Amino acid sequence: MTANDPLTLGDVTLHSRLILGTGKFSDRETMIEAIRRSGAELVTVALRRFNPARPRDDLAGPLQSLRQDGVHIMPNTSGAQTAKEAITAAHIARELCGSRFVKVEIHPNPHHLMPDPIETYEACRVLAAEDFIVMPYIPADPVLAKRLEDVGCASVMPLGSAIGSGHGLATVEMLRLILRDSGVPVIVDAGLRTPSEAAGAMELGCAGVLVNSAIAAAGQPVRMAAAFAAAVAAGREAYLGGLMPMADGAVATSPLTAFLEPAGGVR
Repeated sequence: MTANDPLTLGDVTLHSRLILGTGKFSDRETMIEAIRRSGAELVTVALRRFNPARPRDDLAGPLQSLRQDGVHIMPNTSGAQTAKEAITAAHIARELCGSRFVKVEIHPNPHHLMPDPIETYEACRVLAAEDFIVMPYIPADPVLAKRLEDVGCASVMPLGSAIGSGHGLATVEMLRLILRDSGVPVIVDAGLRTPSEAAGAMELGCAGVLVNSAIAAAGQPVRMAAAFAAAVAAGREAYLGGLMPMADGAVATSPLTAFLEPAGGVR
């Protein structure tokens, strides 16, 4: 990303528009290297992974080295099934790591993991008033997105498709509506599988993408992290460059000119 095209979330300025999740990696060393190769400056981690009592599962220590490199930690409330549980998790996470960021993630049904719009709205309303930088994971719902903006969320993060599914951008038409009306950054979260899908989200005008499974479950996660970084940067440049308008039919790129006519203009 270029220095003159920052992403602002609350009072924090980022130069990378790729946000990484920290789950599903085969080991912590691969996770750390993938984050570094991606250039991400914001990573999200579940509260349950802050567990000094279980060093094999704890991510607080490993992520601390990234914070020294300027990477921001965004605790998420994954596992919460109600607004009350999410609010409690956010407070605990802020005490543990000192970050004002919180990804509000409330999906009570384990069969589809769709975010609960009612509980999400209530949690965000409270946390935004308590000076958190609130970034909610939501269904691709233009009405909900605007309501969350109105209560002070720093961004909205609609899903591209079901979390962990790899089904890509299945919500494009709803994303277009959210983007048209949003006054805060719109970041696609969940469902992406390929770097080209991340580029597609950026070409639509999304401010960023959040990726976890597509990198962590790749054959070579570190290499895939670099590929997503390049795709996000390319998609952003394409959006800023202004995509050509679509036509109903074919349009010649080189119209017929006089050099094709016989000498003297006689056919």
